[in-house]
Amino acid sequence: MEALKNFLNAVDGMVWGPPMLALLVGTHIYLTFRLRIIQRYIFPAIRLSLTRTSEGEGDVSHFGALTTALAATVGTGNIVGVATAVGLGGPGAVFWLWITGVFGIATKYSEALLSVKYRVKNSIGQMAGGPMYVLERGLGMKWLGVIFALFTAIAGFGIGVSTQANSIAGMVKATFNIPPWVTGVVIAFLTGIVIIGGIKSIARVCEALVPFMAIIYILGCLIILGMNITALPGAIVTILKSAFTGQAVVGGFAGATMMAAIRYGVARGLFSNESGLGSAPIAAAAAQTPNAARQALVQMTGTFWDTVVICLMTGLVLVATGAWQTGLKGAELTKMAFDQIPIIGPITLTIGLLTFVYSTILGWSYYCEKAVEYLFGTGAVKPYRWLWVIAAFVGAVTTLDIVWAFSDIMNGLMAIPNLVSLLALSGVLVAETRKYVWEGNVLEEDKSIMGL
Repeated sequence: MEALKNFLNAVDGMVWGPPMLALLVGTHIYLTFRLRIIQRYIFPAIRLSLTRTSEGEGDVSHFGALTTALAATVGTGNIVGVATAVGLGGPGAVFWLWITGVFGIATKYSEALLSVKYRVKNSIGQMAGGPMYVLERGLGMKWLGVIFALFTAIAGFGIGVSTQANSIAGMVKATFNIPPWVTGVVIAFLTGIVIIGGIKSIARVCEALVPFMAIIYILGCLIILGMNITALPGAIVTILKSAFTGQAVVGGFAGATMMAAIRYGVARGLFSNESGLGSAPIAAAAAQTPNAARQALVQMTGTFWDTVVICLMTGLVLVATGAWQTGLKGAELTKMAFDQIPIIGPITLTIGLLTFVYSTILGWSYYCEKAVEYLFGTGAVKPYRWLWVIAAFVGAVTTLDIVWAFSDIMNGLMAIPNLVSLLALSGVLVAETRKYVWEGNVLEEDKSIMGL
């Protein structure tokens, strides 16, 4: 088992190595300029995402589709992942993580647009979309769509539910000394009552849960920053300076080069917002929208909230409090920063982690059931949901080192077919964007919102 674990870790390192990071970042940059810096529409897009206008065909509201995708995206990467990046790459990693999020907005827009454009209605009248349908209907490469769906279904069992449930069980055991099996039963029950109802049930819960968890966590960060307001300007200078020069040894910190800051900042940024992996556009395809570009604008705000806002807040807290100098890494580093707020701090962090992880289980359940539906038809969805619930319990009570490594590999491999579709269909992206965004031919009631 140890040999298998080492082998999987080696493969994982190759899959998520420099070539993959270069491909993802390169796609982000290429699409940004191909689409004439679509990020310039981010604030009108935020207003659009929060405004209920005339809806089109779809299963859930545009906000429901956005929050479902955010539920899966906003997770431990925003807290533990940022801390890991800072612990290994120094304060400069925060800058490169943030830049990755800014450029990733264009990729998130692109994959959402294609997923809505090439979505279909399944045999029971529900919307079905995602990179697998884009590959089949947009490029005529169904075999590649099958590969994407297979990677998604496999990755989900690990990174989408088992490892998430394990994280919750570990946190609850450490904080409240509650046995993992008890936590497992609760997680399985709470997951089951939501996902059995399908996308409408998941979206309803996510519409309430995602804003709540984000606001609570951001408020906690703002309080800490307020307590360290005099250190904030210096923290920003440190982040910017070390992003381009590296960071010398300070306190218990081992020091990091500029390349380490770039490597870990970019890697954790990509992992956090999932832009380019092809997961979030599966939820986008369920949205009620009159055209693909409109939902793409809404969907791209997810990367803004996830990385440009939440990850940045975490990074500023870690640097402004000086926690990054202790030599700690991961969750321990974030916990030290939040311990500055007596009683409330640790509780805020625990609530944030619990809700982030639980929401990830819900969001990924929809991604995976759509992948299974693509592979085996709608009849396979209900059995898969029950397997998902069982996996939530099993994940809470077992050790998952091998499962984590294997699912992380599958998660990375998902990106390759998705990036193929984005690059090959960039002409379609330009044409749709020109028609609905650049030339302003959106619905009349959207024009005042979009500022077009």
